[in-house]
Amino acid sequence: MFITIPKLITKAVFLSLLFFTSNSIQAVQPEKYVSSVTSNGSFPLASNSLVASFLISENDFPGVKRVVGHLQNDIQNVTGFAPNIFNSLPENEDFLVIIGTLGKSKIIDKLIKEGKIDANQLKGKWEKFTTQIIENPFHGIKKALVIAGSDKRGTIYGMYDLSSQIGVSPWYFWADVPIKKQSELHVLSGIHTLGEPKVKYRGFFINDEAPALTGWVYEKYGDFNAQFYDKVFELILRMKGNYLWPAMWPPRKFNVDDPQNAILADEYGIVMGTSHHEPLTRAHAEWNKSVSGAWDFNTNADGLKAFWKGGLERMGTKENLITIGMRGDGDEAMSEETATGLLEIIVKEQRKIIAEVTGKSAEETPQIWALYKEVQDYYDKGMQVPDDVTLLLCDDNWGNLRKLPSLDAKPRKGGYGIYYHFDYVGGPRNYKWLNTNQIERVWEQMHLAYEHGVNNLWIVNVGDIKPMEFPIQFFFDYAWNPEKWHADNLQDYYILWAKDVFGGIQTAAIADVMKKYTKYNARRKHELIDASTYSLHHYNEANRVVDQYNALAKRAQAISDELPEMYKDAYYQLVLFPVLASANLNELYISAAKNNLYAKQGRASTNFYADKVKELFNKDIELTNYYHKEVANGKWNHMMSQTHIGYEIWQEPKFNKIPETFKIDEADGAEMGVSIEGSKEWWSGTNDDAILPVFDSFNNQKYSIDIFNRGKKSFNYEIKAHDAWVKISEPNDTIENQKSIKVSIDWDNVPEGIQNSDITIIGAGKQIPVYIKVNNIKKSSIKGFVENNGFMAIEAAHYSNKYEPKPFQWKVVENLGKTGDAVISLPIKKGRVELSKKSPKLSYSLNFQNKGKVKVHMHFSPTINYSTREGMYFGLSFDKEKPIQIDYDSDPYIFNYNGKVPENWDRNVADNIKIITTEFNINKAGNHTLNYYRIDEGLVLQKIIIETENSKLREVYLGPIES
Repeated sequence: MFITIPKLITKAVFLSLLFFTSNSIQAVQPEKYVSSVTSNGSFPLASNSLVASFLISENDFPGVKRVVGHLQNDIQNVTGFAPNIFNSLPENEDFLVIIGTLGKSKIIDKLIKEGKIDANQLKGKWEKFTTQIIENPFHGIKKALVIAGSDKRGTIYGMYDLSSQIGVSPWYFWADVPIKKQSELHVLSGIHTLGEPKVKYRGFFINDEAPALTGWVYEKYGDFNAQFYDKVFELILRMKGNYLWPAMWPPRKFNVDDPQNAILADEYGIVMGTSHHEPLTRAHAEWNKSVSGAWDFNTNADGLKAFWKGGLERMGTKENLITIGMRGDGDEAMSEETATGLLEIIVKEQRKIIAEVTGKSAEETPQIWALYKEVQDYYDKGMQVPDDVTLLLCDDNWGNLRKLPSLDAKPRKGGYGIYYHFDYVGGPRNYKWLNTNQIERVWEQMHLAYEHGVNNLWIVNVGDIKPMEFPIQFFFDYAWNPEKWHADNLQDYYILWAKDVFGGIQTAAIADVMKKYTKYNARRKHELIDASTYSLHHYNEANRVVDQYNALAKRAQAISDELPEMYKDAYYQLVLFPVLASANLNELYISAAKNNLYAKQGRASTNFYADKVKELFNKDIELTNYYHKEVANGKWNHMMSQTHIGYEIWQEPKFNKIPETFKIDEADGAEMGVSIEGSKEWWSGTNDDAILPVFDSFNNQKYSIDIFNRGKKSFNYEIKAHDAWVKISEPNDTIENQKSIKVSIDWDNVPEGIQNSDITIIGAGKQIPVYIKVNNIKKSSIKGFVENNGFMAIEAAHYSNKYEPKPFQWKVVENLGKTGDAVISLPIKKGRVELSKKSPKLSYSLNFQNKGKVKVHMHFSPTINYSTREGMYFGLSFDKEKPIQIDYDSDPYIFNYNGKVPENWDRNVADNIKIITTEFNINKAGNHTLNYYRIDEGLVLQKIIIETENSKLREVYLGPIES
């Protein structure tokens, strides 16, 4: 039967819309098969104030029938009315939606038998669905839309895919993405399918879930029960995932907290697992030492085996990827003397338990063994893993893969998986508060994994789920088909995501905000930022960071002001709050840095910045309170309660702590002070000479001079330049607290070559000279990058030439990197290249003012030597010299038994950069070429800094500005 629905939009508006635009947060699929207008052979899901009914076999999976109810609700939310659901063929239905699973639905099987559905499209496939229109499928039915699945999840994905097509986001609950009303929904003719996933198991790990998620769950659901997990399971399936490690921080116990949790998961088709240190389906919090004894297989083997057996017996026939192996008590390493040999014994006993409980050989039950932290070391030393077990390889907890199979590795029956992190508790600092994960880095690392044959399992630690919505969605979209997204189209993901979530409103602007805020946040995780992170003395770095964030915040707020009301809750959660909160945090710490410095200088503005820090600290509270109390009418209370200000050690502070500030008593009169860019000193008339960094005509620098008051009374100042070609932005004014003056050069009137000049700052009874050196370089003979005060800073993507012998390619990964774009060499599968002058290379044109020794600092993303081969190499040369092989990383990344990590690892992951320095000798001044060669795959070059022997690297976090 059909149900009459109100006409929500005029017919004229419908005719103007050629295709229906999905509001799904997931990436746009290869095709859009639902339109707002009818076409030849299309199916009227909703048309002429009517909606089609559903037919599903009573014999189909309970989970399929449950999701039919979700699709019913989705159509109701879009059109205003719910379709009827029938379990047997109805009468008087011209149009019908038929939903079912191959081999489980008598209706689907009948259509296959009659040749109306091609069985080859589904038979033997993994999680595949087809959506197609069939004319006259049964007597009395004119046309049917048939959603058929190869298995339970295939059918469920088919329904959720249709939901996505009509505008229901996977995040409609978790991020309040609105559902746009439509009254005309027409499914286009043809067979619509996403095929099979390229990665078999795709899931996330809810972890580190206190205080944010825990507080929210306790308020909304009382506990981590089936009502809560129902929303989690639905989210995973709407994103076309299938796997979950549940929350497990004590006292969480998935199977014990609510016995319905596991039952509901199995009904949905969610494959359950447990984390890397929770064997045989047991949550670690289930282990009670006082009752069960020590977590030590040497002394308590019987107790542990009984514990594990009980977990498997409870699991029954539910679908599970069983974690095997054993770590120390509570996510700790086992002792060295009991590790490798004992682990093999433990696994052998665990597999006996699996066989005993399941009644079939262990090889027939899917298992994983996580090579997490020290366990990888055991494996590298020869620990044997059964071939049918999936080897779950891991990152370093900071998004850098530790190990991958060799490109020519023999296939394993159990294959390989990856455990990745968007959230972490541990050194060098926790990172839990906001998203700091660039999808570009996620793509680059997971692309490496896929190219190395890691395609059985991808799981990511997502913390509290929120606020990691954006990278989570990308992770699942990419896992379904890693061949869809590549370096050349990755930036389109931002556009497609913004279009889907916000209905095509301000798409480009929102996408650009997302690109920039994730780039800025990835420079350094919030928890690692403090008052010393950015320089107040060099390259105007601290002010540039504040200006970038605040400009982005202003833009994000302007977008919010223009958005229709229905999108504002989602926008605040997904875009505005993370931008405003991140901008505020960075300005907070930089204001604290200014206060601390200005107190030492006795600046009158010291107290202003003390008050500014307090104001920004309170603003952080206000932003959080708005998220908790106002957004979606208080739906997300507690969700942003993670502490993030005032870290002193790796572990989070118990509460946010305002940065230390100072207040001073200014002098009664007026007293002038001066500080200049490029120096940590300040002048009040008695110090050494103030000398600005060198100006040159190629880099066309502008340098800042701060004139500040050290007293309570204002004063007038005047700046006199010795030469007319020295330009002063504000040569005279009144100073209440302080003023920043810009000094630049009028190059058209400067004689060629090196010139010396000066300016004099006069005020409050003092005269302070500042000395200037300029170099007006003859440009006709110069090629490429030119020194800037003895340095050259070059963004990796700004090469002069590239050499790409087939099949090699150099690819720019736009937006990846702290200051610009990164460059990688493809294909990955070609592996190591023997170094020669004919190797793939990038060339950078340079000009040196003098001959002599130089240091070349190559700035890479902090990739780890994930290969089993010795070393990880690239090549460098100048001009036509023979290239030299340089070792990027000689040792594979390990955690040994004492928790030791490779030299500088802490700094590399904290700074999100790895710097390799090599010395060369430049035998003459003038034009030269630096050549960068591929040897090993997987290196990600972000920036090159060249330091001449007459210069010294300044202490700046982001490095010098590009020459």
